[in-house]
Amino acid sequence: MTERGCHGGEPTTDSVSDGRPNVSNRRSLLKTGLGGATAVSFAGCLGTAGSIIGSSGDEPPITIGALAPSPDSDFIGRSMIRGAQVAVDELNEADGILGRDVELVVGDTNGSPLEARRQYQRLILEEGADVTVGVFASEALMNIVDDIAEQGTVHLTSGAATTAASRLVKEQYDDYKYHFRVGPNNDHDLGRMQVDFIDDMAPDMGWDSVAVLAEDYEWTEKPWSVYQNRLADTGVDIVMEQRYPPATDDFAGIYDEVEENGADAVFITTAHTGTAALLDWVSPEPRPFAFGGIHVPMQLPLYYEATGGACQYGVSQSSATAQSTRTDKTRPFVNAYQEAYDGANPVYTGYHTYDAVALFAHAVEETGTLDSDALVQLLEDVTFSGSSGTVEFYGQDHDYPHDLKYSSTDPDPVYFQWQENDAGEGVQEIIWPKSRATSEYISPPWL
Repeated sequence: MTERGCHGGEPTTDSVSDGRPNVSNRRSLLKTGLGGATAVSFAGCLGTAGSIIGSSGDEPPITIGALAPSPDSDFIGRSMIRGAQVAVDELNEADGILGRDVELVVGDTNGSPLEARRQYQRLILEEGADVTVGVFASEALMNIVDDIAEQGTVHLTSGAATTAASRLVKEQYDDYKYHFRVGPNNDHDLGRMQVDFIDDMAPDMGWDSVAVLAEDYEWTEKPWSVYQNRLADTGVDIVMEQRYPPATDDFAGIYDEVEENGADAVFITTAHTGTAALLDWVSPEPRPFAFGGIHVPMQLPLYYEATGGACQYGVSQSSATAQSTRTDKTRPFVNAYQEAYDGANPVYTGYHTYDAVALFAHAVEETGTLDSDALVQLLEDVTFSGSSGTVEFYGQDHDYPHDLKYSSTDPDPVYFQWQENDAGEGVQEIIWPKSRATSEYISPPWL
């Protein structure tokens, strides 16, 4: 996925008799960054422990280097650093790693592949990081993979989804074996997940026909290819397929075509254009079809409030939500995160980065060493229960070695629907897989 800000902000909303949102200031919402309304200072994002925790013993602390986009203002980056800090705090409360204190040092990639490389080099060469975690943008990841290989230091990706990194592991294993993807699933498997979701859930949701839409960015190419090869096999009628231009901010014409083709739902893959696509679904009048898919802005815990409820009934996916229990570690992590950060909830990158730090600690404790080659050997065979599910990696013989394994029965991410609770608050209720569901799918009342 590409580095991206969240299109959104402070909308003007009015309730209507059937509970549908009426977004009357749509363009100001699109022009205002969600992150700007809730930005915190960089020190605040690190919590009470601060970014550096000194060692109380004779040995120096073990250093975790975290790479994230603009953690002082960006939801994605902020959740990465907060997730890492929660993990570091828990480790230090439990005697650290191998009895040594643990410190967190942060590299702000600032949405730039060039800055990502500069920060990676600083973390390794100046801060002495024993491992690096994070990285949200695929472009940023690909701009540091050669450095990861050169330094021979384990890197645990917790955001970028490109399979380009794992292909390098496949083609030049000895050089690139130090890269692992803790989450999310790679871009190819995200496409598989979309197909499995439709195959399992479309009959229950009444989605007999869908219009498949995707913004024309590089990150959607792999999922789109999977759709072309597998989506029709689900038995759902594909009445429209369109990769729309990256600059699209008005979906009226596209949605007119969706209506003309009689689609029961828009099945979308979007990040940059997600809020425009959402708002045009409900305003000025709700469109006569359901809406869901991979919708990155809808993953944000504050999105319901930020859009004045416009996302109600929309479907998206995330590694976990405040309402979910993926493993016995999910609730403790969410509770610790909320306690540390004034009730805030993590974004999916927060879960993965927390898991990356915890997994590294587990690997060091199991091997008794910081030697990267020994850690790689253990990680290749690990089965680790994280806050967002079980972490296992594809082996060397797979097309995408060292990427998070995909499971159709317990996938990462899970699908949720924005629903409203009895208190009138927006909540992300899990609807798939059914074994993890916290609620059933609710059809928009105007359909």
